Amino acid sequence: MLKFTQRVSIEQAAVNENEQDILVEWNNTRSTYSAQQRVYQLFEAQVERTPDALAIASQEGRLTYQELNQKANQVARYLQRRGVKSEMLVGICFNRSLDMIVSMLGILKAGGAYVPFDPGYPVERLSFMLKDSQAPLVVTQGNFSKHFSQSPSSSVICMDTDWGIISKEERDNVENKAASNDLAYVIYTSGSTGQPKGVQITHESLLNLVFWHQRAFEVTAIDRATQLASPAFDATGWEIWPYLTHGASIHIADEDVRVSPLFLRDWLLSNQITISFMPTMLAERMIALDWPTETPLRILLTGADKLRHYPSATLPFALINNYGPTEATVVATSGRILPDLHPSSAPSIGRPISNTQIFLLDEQLRQVPIGTTGELYIGGAGLAKGYLNRPELTAEKFIAHPFSQDPDARLYKTGDLAQYLPDGQLLFLGRSDDQIKLRGFRIEPDEITAVLNKNASVQTSLVIAREETSGEKRLVAYLVLADDAHGVLESLRASLREHLPEYMIPSAFVVLDTLPITAHGKVDHKALPAPDETNTLQEQSMALPATPTEVEVANIIKPLLDLKQVSVDENFFLLGGHSLLGTQLITRIAETFDVKLSLRVLFGAPTIRDLSLEIEGALIARLEAMSDEEAERYLA
Repeated sequence: MLKFTQRVSIEQAAVNENEQDILVEWNNTRSTYSAQQRVYQLFEAQVERTPDALAIASQEGRLTYQELNQKANQVARYLQRRGVKSEMLVGICFNRSLDMIVSMLGILKAGGAYVPFDPGYPVERLSFMLKDSQAPLVVTQGNFSKHFSQSPSSSVICMDTDWGIISKEERDNVENKAASNDLAYVIYTSGSTGQPKGVQITHESLLNLVFWHQRAFEVTAIDRATQLASPAFDATGWEIWPYLTHGASIHIADEDVRVSPLFLRDWLLSNQITISFMPTMLAERMIALDWPTETPLRILLTGADKLRHYPSATLPFALINNYGPTEATVVATSGRILPDLHPSSAPSIGRPISNTQIFLLDEQLRQVPIGTTGELYIGGAGLAKGYLNRPELTAEKFIAHPFSQDPDARLYKTGDLAQYLPDGQLLFLGRSDDQIKLRGFRIEPDEITAVLNKNASVQTSLVIAREETSGEKRLVAYLVLADDAHGVLESLRASLREHLPEYMIPSAFVVLDTLPITAHGKVDHKALPAPDETNTLQEQSMALPATPTEVEVANIIKPLLDLKQVSVDENFFLLGGHSLLGTQLITRIAETFDVKLSLRVLFGAPTIRDLSLEIEGALIARLEAMSDEEAERYLA
């Protein structure tokens, strides 16, 4: 366990001595825990204490602690008979279910490490993950076995069709030789190379998460928790192990309930859930709902994306925002989000959890001053062992700890940007590669969404730069709106123009029922639709071109901005135009009307209606300066 107490040298810091002392104190998160145990041993001890207590419940059935233990032991013995031993990787492929948890526990009891495969993944992706992990066995259900039919090196065990054989195994606890620094699981995450990469998590790192969670949220045997995350999302383990090792029960929601905030709220209440984790996008919709004054739910945990909204003062439970990459065993920082009627920034991501250190560094790996943006590096007990079969990537991302005297200490380079707030909380600012460069301007999308999210009609938003067929990039805002969104386009544009320069105002506002998310709970940028007439906000009354001049100008502007229709009163620059496109527009106007306008005129008359009046005025002025004979020749 890393004990960070020393101050760094002046050469290693861009902060003064007083700030160094403060940063050292903020990273003093040392807390003891039983690092030599494994989660399945803690579970077995709980079985001895409360064998008949409810462990897991779902629509398909219920299992007590003793029943779960016995079934997992049978799976473990069968796996050992099939050759599973310490650190052997075993795939699991399930929807959220009792069998999923039984299999995870059985693999750990056998001494192996589980590798979750999402049954919704394309077969090609599953095949790559299976080949990369070299898992000789996959535990799944019969209807998913076909996903692995093209992998001759791996055998498939089906918990439903093979249970008749598995159930013949003994039901008492199993012995294995797994050590605390052995692997507990491997989670595959997206890779920059286009292929997923496996993150290796040890028992010791998992236990730090478990013990921190139990202490931080005062988990007891009467707690009723949820399992809502995708099986291949690392938060699934967070939803399971802190509770099954402490006597609480886990409740699995049906899929139609899980995806509907209203249904989910009612399900939480009817099942008397006391603590639940939800990905950020879902949590934001949940806190926007009406809740009874008193509710069994006492804690709503969220994470996986940037939280954009504060809870209301009447929310009857605590909202806890969490941050952490898979490489840091799910959670690295955590903090309660209190109501804020006049927020000047987004909600924080809290403080480092137990036995975890956070460093905000510049490009020279020097600590940045409090309140200054730096790249976020993580150290401590939760760090992954590295990437499976990727030693070069491991060395690149898990660097030697520049501030520790322990030669084995490491820091994980997250690629995220953050600031330390004056009270020691951390403000997440986004990815270091999220920054948009548009026509020479550097743009932070979060600065735009902060303005959008202040509008009462906007539940949540996202801003990206889309490349159009012309090769031009333009800002597009994706919005999830409240029920009453009357006149929202005008108010959004007015607010944006009030707070931001023109180049930071999105040219299109796409309305979605919800932002698409990946299996890991993050916004799926690839699934965001391109703006078109069916999904974008339009002016309440679109004034179409009426005069011949307006029709011609509209026909010039539409292909320039890749639009099929445009109102004569919409601002060229608010639709995605800029000075470079403005120059093209002026050139084509000259070719069409034989009228030379300046960019200054365009800035002063940016709508089709006003620009047409400028063109017509220039034509009239030219005619008035001509003799009758010249005018006749010109109009001929």
